[in-house]
Amino acid sequence: MYTDGACIGNPGPGGYAAVILNSESEKLKTVSGSAKDSTNNRMELKAVIEALKILPKNSTIDLYSDSSYVLNGLSSWIESWKKNGWKTSSKKEVANQDLWQELDNLAANFNLNYQKVKGHSGDFYNEEVDKLAKKEAEKN
Repeated sequence: MYTDGACIGNPGPGGYAAVILNSESEKLKTVSGSAKDSTNNRMELKAVIEALKILPKNSTIDLYSDSSYVLNGLSSWIESWKKNGWKTSSKKEVANQDLWQELDNLAANFNLNYQKVKGHSGDFYNEEVDKLAKKEAEKN
């Protein structure tokens, strides 16, 4: 799955999108939505959350994202945050904790592989979710 989030201003109107592919890289489904007042990071997280909600549990998922925030959070930071009572290493509350907790609960049902995609580099599906997320943000 490819995911992306966008905001017009930060904070501002936001949008998210995800494209779900099968193992032959054929598009199965697109998920998208918007929020009147959000941040780019919240929309990045929402894209992953909404995509995972519709995938069969216990699947192996390759998550492609241009968001270091999402990929680093899922692959390494989240375990420390949970051990520290959802506090960062500097003892501050984790930003977007509500979405991180929802994502953590969902992610536990999958075998996730994380793939960093360079944004705006011509990757077909990354460009598609970027356009969809921006279009969603423009609705508000």
